[in-house]
Order: sequence, then C-alpha cells, then structure tokens
Amino acid sequence: MKKIIFLLIITFTLISCDGFLDSENMVQKDTSNYPTNAKEIEELLTGTYSVFPSVNVNQCTFFVSELMSDDRLGGGAAVDRSWAALDQMKKINDNMFSDFWKKMYYGIYRTNLLLEVIDNIETWNTPNQKNIIKAETHFLRAYFYFELSRAFGNVPLSLNTLDENLPRASVEEVYGQIAADLKYAIETLTDNTFEQDKARSGHATKWAAQGMMARAFLFYTGYYKKESMPLAGGGEMSKQQVINWLDDCIKNSGHGLIPKFHNLWPYGNRATAPDYKYVVDNDVQWIGEEGANYETVYAIKYSAMGEDNSTSLYYSNQPVLYFSIRNQPSFADIFPFGEGWGGGPVATNMINDWKSKEPNDPRRDASVLDVENPDEGLTNYTWGASMQIQETGLWQKKYIAINAYHSEYGLCNYSCSLYGRSPSYKADNTQDQIIIRFADILLMMAELTKDASYIDQVRDRVGLGSVGAYTEEALRNERRWELAFEGLRYYDLLRWGIVGDALNKQNGIQVKNNGVDAVMSYDNINARYQQTGGFLPVPQTQIDLSGGVLTQTPGWGSDAIY
Repeated sequence: MKKIIFLLIITFTLISCDGFLDSENMVQKDTSNYPTNAKEIEELLTGTYSVFPSVNVNQCTFFVSELMSDDRLGGGAAVDRSWAALDQMKKINDNMFSDFWKKMYYGIYRTNLLLEVIDNIETWNTPNQKNIIKAETHFLRAYFYFELSRAFGNVPLSLNTLDENLPRASVEEVYGQIAADLKYAIETLTDNTFEQDKARSGHATKWAAQGMMARAFLFYTGYYKKESMPLAGGGEMSKQQVINWLDDCIKNSGHGLIPKFHNLWPYGNRATAPDYKYVVDNDVQWIGEEGANYETVYAIKYSAMGEDNSTSLYYSNQPVLYFSIRNQPSFADIFPFGEGWGGGPVATNMINDWKSKEPNDPRRDASVLDVENPDEGLTNYTWGASMQIQETGLWQKKYIAINAYHSEYGLCNYSCSLYGRSPSYKADNTQDQIIIRFADILLMMAELTKDASYIDQVRDRVGLGSVGAYTEEALRNERRWELAFEGLRYYDLLRWGIVGDALNKQNGIQVKNNGVDAVMSYDNINARYQQTGGFLPVPQTQIDLSGGVLTQTPGWGSDAIY
C-alpha cells in the first residue's frame, strides 16, 4: 500500500521570518482574505501540522534531547561540532536554536489565527467538523508550548495574532495554558476508538490529548516540585484527574500493546526480513504504520514523496538519516543498515547498565545494534568510516535507515520496495516518529498511581517477571529500557532531578575518533546543569529583536561556547 501523503506545503505565507510573531501580505492568499470556508480552514489546520517535521535536526527536540541524554553521545564527524556541544550542554554560537524557536512560534501563530477566524465560517461539511478542528488546534498549541517550555523553561505566552513584544511568562502561566488547551481537546474530541479513527492517523485524538496531559503534568510537578498543575482561567489540574483520564485511555481507546515488542520497528519490514539474520532468527514481522499498529497513540507522519531539495526534504524523516551509520565502504557488509550522518552513538554505560540490571531483556537486542554481535549477521563493519567520532560500535535500531534488496535498484532503502520510491538516501526514510506509545501510557499510569501492575504489563510482553512492589527505581529502569531512543530519556532525567549524576557516568567511556582510541571526558557537567537548569539558550537574535524585553536563560554566557 502506498504510504499516505500527510504533510503538505501550504502555498501561502502567514509569517515573516524576520519578526517574532508577525504577518505580511506576501502572495495572493494572506491573513486578510484567508480562510473563508471550511475547506480553507482544513488547509490551515494541515499547515499547522506541517510545523512538526524539520530538515535541520539541530532544531528538532527529538534529536537534540537524545544527544543530551546519558544514553547517547554526540557522534558524527569532527565537523559536526554542534552535536558534540549538545552532548556537553554547550553551544557553538549564540543562535544555535533559532530555527526551533521560530518554528514553534510559527505553529503557535497558526493555531492562534485558526482560533480567531474559525467562528467566521458559517457552513461546515459535518455537524461536528468545527468542534473537532478547534479541539485539534488547542492540542497543537499545547504541544508547541510544551516543546518550548521543556526546552527553554518559561517562555513568552502569545494567545493572539497581534504583533507583541512579550517577556517570558511565568511557569505557572505557560503550564496553565498547556493544561487548559489539553483539557479542551480531551473534552471536545470524540470517543472514537483507534479502530474507528485509524483513517485519520496523524491527527490529534482524545487519547493523544490524555497522554500529553499526563506527560506535561509529570514534567511540571516533577521539575518544579508541585502537587498539581495550574489551569488558565482558574482552578488546577489534579493528579487524580490525570489518573482518571489515563484510565479512560487504557480502558476505552482501543489502543494496547502489540504482542511482540520488536515488531514495532521497520527493520522487520517484508522487503528486508528474508535477508536479515536477527529478523529471521526471531520471527520479526513489522506491524507497519497504515492502520494495524494500535500501540501508537500519536505520531508525526512522513511520506514517500520527499526529495533531496530544500522544498520537500522534510517530507522524509530527517532524524533517521542523522541517526544512521556514516558512509561505509560497502553497505552490503552491514546489511540491513543504511547510510546516514552517524549522530548519537549509543553510550556503553547505557548498555552496561542494561546488562547488569536486566540481563535477559530481549528488548536490548531489539533496540541496539552491536556491530560485533554475530547474531546481527554483519560481515565487515569499518570503524572510523567517513571520519566518525565518538564511535562505540553501538547504534540504536528504532530510528535508523533500513535497506532491502530491490530487483531494479539493488541495495536501497526499504521504501523503494514498499512505496515505489526511487533511491535517494537523504530522503528515503519514511518512518513515523512515534510521540506517544501505549507502553508509555501504562508507565505514566504506574508512576502516578505507584501501582507496579502497570509496569508488569509492559514487562510481561517481553517475558520478564514482575518487579514486585512498586519502587521508583523499578519505574525509572523500565522507562529507560522500554522507551529507549524515543526522545524521552533526557526529559525524564530532568524532571527527576538526576541529569548531572546520570551524565557523569559517561566520563571515561572508551570510544574511537576517526578510528583512533579515545576517552570521553565531561568537564564539570553537574555544574552546567546547575547553571542552566537543564534548559537551552534563547536565540540572541530574539533577545535583540525584543530590545532586551526577552531575557537569556541563565548559564549561557560566553563561557558556554564549545
């Protein structure tokens, strides 16, 4: 089945790249004459969803947070200084996260615009269309603000399309708005189950909003040491309310754990499977992304229409490219793994911890490629290829380029066989980026209720025994193993207050830089997190545009240059 094209380019401009939150009449369709009907409202909503993907992964929180966690190193080549800087909680320039900041506020502007104009539309295709679009829009605004607040701390809070020069809002104001937007989405979106709603894959659902509410609640109450989360307009979001919503998701959403953990990941696709030793030995069959994967509660969708150009490259999953193995002399020697930029080698301390604490966990081999493991079937891995640095011989397998043998093209990405693409390794990766998985719903429920039975459900799928009574250590370990390399680890460490201690364990890791033995060194990493609070620097261009109204995150002076 051809992969659905979800991401579209909107052919009009709503926001200038030069201002903070401004708009200009640049083409025929602009904010003075658009939107005027239900179809154009739908287009605007699609344009808002299109903010999710990014060509520049240095501006993508999934990529950035993975490199900042204790499970990954920076990697790449010596020229990829920004990745090594991220790994050390440092910067290479004063505007390192400028695109990310602007992208999130582009999305927020679009949500604000949509909410301002939607009541002007009188004719709708279905009775509930308007309510659903409004609810999805509230979800998206909450998502953008949550991404910003996890990255930068308290940020400017804009709820309209006026050109305003805003200071940082208080943490309570930002999270109060996140909670209010998600509450609106939960109470307005339909009760349709996964099976009933799977044709709308990629759109926000009630269940996704419930999961995002739990994630925001856990981060806010954990990092800021609160018992509840504020609610814009008055009141608060209690732990019990969040528990009730997660219980609703668990019992009524139609989502659940698929039977086999390793079937979640594309290396088991039907084009690759017959030739990959690990897949054959373990009877792996990828469940795919077109309606069968009921474990995915919410995901960013990508398409097979990406091309290696600035216009459509972002249709493809760029983090997969950047997390894949740097150019090998022969990719047949490391089949089925494909070409990329070598970012985020898995840290050996992570694997050592995993083997020590959960020696019989099959998720380890399902999640991590050890190039020296004969069960993988690799024939000749070349160390130091294309000047790879911080190389451990360990690569994550969840988001990595996967090849297959094609009758016409030979060895190329599996998307050529499954979706009819012509090979272009920079744009071939079509894999969804899972934002919320049902396993995470269960583990968040365990953390909120202190009930180990939810942890045991996750462990039971992979044949591991009960953890017994609930403990904080059991919960934290289970999140680390089950959700490894899914963009959650750094934020877990941050909200638990253990980032510095965790990263200190990477000191002394043996690596190879361009094939030469070396040792990782983290200079005063605990001090960096105490200085910055674990948050990123606000782009200096934004501070300058504000005339100093916007202030810098503490700890990001000139001494933080890598």
